Amino acid sequence: MGHPPQVWISHSAQLLAGDCACPVSTASSAVSAAPGQLYADTWQHAPATFQRDLVDGWSLLFNLTGNGAVAVLNSTAQHFFDSFAIPQRPPAVQGASSDGAAWQDAFTALAAAGLLQPANSQTETLSPNAYATLSAWLHLTNQCNLRCTYCYLDKNHEHMSPAIGAAAVEAIFRAARLHDFQTVSLKYAGGEAALNFSVLRLIHEEALQRAAAAGILLQATLLSNGTVLSPRLLDYLHTHRIGLMVSLDGIGAVHDHQRPTVGAQGSFAQVDQSLDRALAYGVSPHLSITVTVENAEFLAETVQYALDKGLRFNLNFYRDQDQRQHSSALRASHAQLTQGLLAAFDIVAQKLPNMRLIDSMIDRSAFHGAHEHACGAGHSYLVIDHHGHVARCQMEIEKPISSVFAADPLHTLRTHSHTFNLPS
Repeated sequence: MGHPPQVWISHSAQLLAGDCACPVSTASSAVSAAPGQLYADTWQHAPATFQRDLVDGWSLLFNLTGNGAVAVLNSTAQHFFDSFAIPQRPPAVQGASSDGAAWQDAFTALAAAGLLQPANSQTETLSPNAYATLSAWLHLTNQCNLRCTYCYLDKNHEHMSPAIGAAAVEAIFRAARLHDFQTVSLKYAGGEAALNFSVLRLIHEEALQRAAAAGILLQATLLSNGTVLSPRLLDYLHTHRIGLMVSLDGIGAVHDHQRPTVGAQGSFAQVDQSLDRALAYGVSPHLSITVTVENAEFLAETVQYALDKGLRFNLNFYRDQDQRQHSSALRASHAQLTQGLLAAFDIVAQKLPNMRLIDSMIDRSAFHGAHEHACGAGHSYLVIDHHGHVARCQMEIEKPISSVFAADPLHTLRTHSHTFNLPS
């Protein structure tokens, strides 16, 4: 039989809940049937399998319409996979051989990765009405202690009240029930959401109760500039398993230039200390790196910093805002972006981390599963401002088209414009 089959799988990781609405997928995540049933069925190749030869007889495969798992096979496992070009049961001779456990493990891995599927199964079709997760951006405050160069909000000292927060949570779960969502993902944002911690806590506890009552899974993430993360807040995040996203655009002066304080001082030192404090509290932040013409050439050192701390990160390209005077001046050219990204890729290649980064390295890329739209905006995403107004996207937060008091704000968003966030 030669060498036993080996199949290495990088399973799809949960997408980082960053500033934008993650794309969503309806693809199955894994095979869950008992092994005996798996071996009794007839199996075949997934029809949309991508394959690339690597070195020393190894190959890389993944299912383009599958669950996002990437598999690396040795030559024995590749021959085993190739045998399923014709639908068949797992060959009995391999299951009965002295290393039968290795063959069973290889088969189970290929099935779990979505590379093999039952011969009578149908390729899943995607529908914007079949999304499993409803995401909601909750704008807890319009106040912020920073004045970032690319910010699209007009800051003031207005906060979301407890009453509006409660109404927002009720509206989110009302929409989840009406549209059969299995999961609700909340983003506590601003402004600087940490400046309204009391309302964040009230909202989250209300959401926990409603999720439990409805049988809906709840996920939550705090989006922060990382300068006012108190021990009390970090302890709350850890206790309630709330994720933490921190904006970091560079090291030292590079970050300070893009993200100064209200008093025009740097903020990197505060962020650096907060990241270490969060890790000490058992909270592992992920970093949101906004790439502009000002910091594109420094991406490599920023990625190095993230890897040294063991932190996941997203690279987000700056987007023009027509109403802002600085709009086009901050946009990096294709050449600048390419040069910066290649340097960052080299850092990752030199220090391969023990975590999945493929979904984070290029703006708006997501390989966790098949999806029709670049993000959930207009389909499975609610942006709720501090007054209870509802918009399609946080970059349109000052152009709301519904309210938390509407009977079905998500339906209003979905039907407001058929040309918004078209399938790619």
